[in-house]
Amino acid sequence: MKSEIVDNFIAPLCEEHIEFLYQDEHILVINKPSGLLSLSGKNPLNKDSVHWRLIQDYSEATLPHRLDFGTSGVMLIALSKAVNAHLTKQFQARTVNKTYLSLLAGHLIEDNGQIEQPIAKDPTIFPRLKLCASEGKYALTEFKVLERRQNPISTLVRYTPVTGRTHQLRLHSQYLQHCILGCDLYGTEVTYQAASRLMLHAESLEFTHPATEKIQRIHCPAIFA
Repeated sequence: MKSEIVDNFIAPLCEEHIEFLYQDEHILVINKPSGLLSLSGKNPLNKDSVHWRLIQDYSEATLPHRLDFGTSGVMLIALSKAVNAHLTKQFQARTVNKTYLSLLAGHLIEDNGQIEQPIAKDPTIFPRLKLCASEGKYALTEFKVLERRQNPISTLVRYTPVTGRTHQLRLHSQYLQHCILGCDLYGTEVTYQAASRLMLHAESLEFTHPATEKIQRIHCPAIFA
C-alpha cells in the first residue's frame, strides 16, 4: 500500500502586484512576482495565485505553462479554451523558446555548455525530484556565463532550457555543483540564506501568436541582473 503524500506547505503572503507586459483579446503576458503560486493549492490557505488573481477580471484565463513559486518573470496566459489548446501544443512540441537568468553559488569554470541529465520523481523526498539515468525523463539545458561576481561569490548565467521538466534548472544547477542562491530544495543552508528569494527569473519567451500566427517575443529583465 502506497503512503499518501502530504504537502504541508503554506505560502506566505505575496504583496507584490502582477505586472502586465502585453495584452490583447487572446492572450496576456505577465511578469510573475517571486513568492506567488501559479495555481491555487488544495489547502484553502494557498488560494492566492496568479490564476486566482487573474480570473477576478479575466474569467476565462488559463495557464498553458507555469512557473515555480519562487521563480519570477514572463508567464503566458490564454484567454480562451481554443487559445490554451493552441499554446499548449506549442509547449509540448518544444517550439516555444525560453531563457532564464539565474545567480549561482560560486564561480563556474566553463563560460558556456550543456547539461543533459534525466529527471525523475522520488516520492520519498517530496516535493524534491532527482537526477536519475535509469528512471528519469530526458532533460537538456544550455547555459552561458554573463558575469562572475565577488559579493557574494556567485555567477550570473543565462539558461536556455530545451526541455521543460519540473525543477529542471534547479537540478541542473545542482549537477554543476553551483546551486541557485535562495533555493530551499537543492542547495545548502548557506546558499539558501545567501539570498532573500530564489534567484531564478524567466527572462524571455518566444512563441507563435495563436491568432496572427506571427512570432512574438516578450522580454522582461531581472532585478538581480
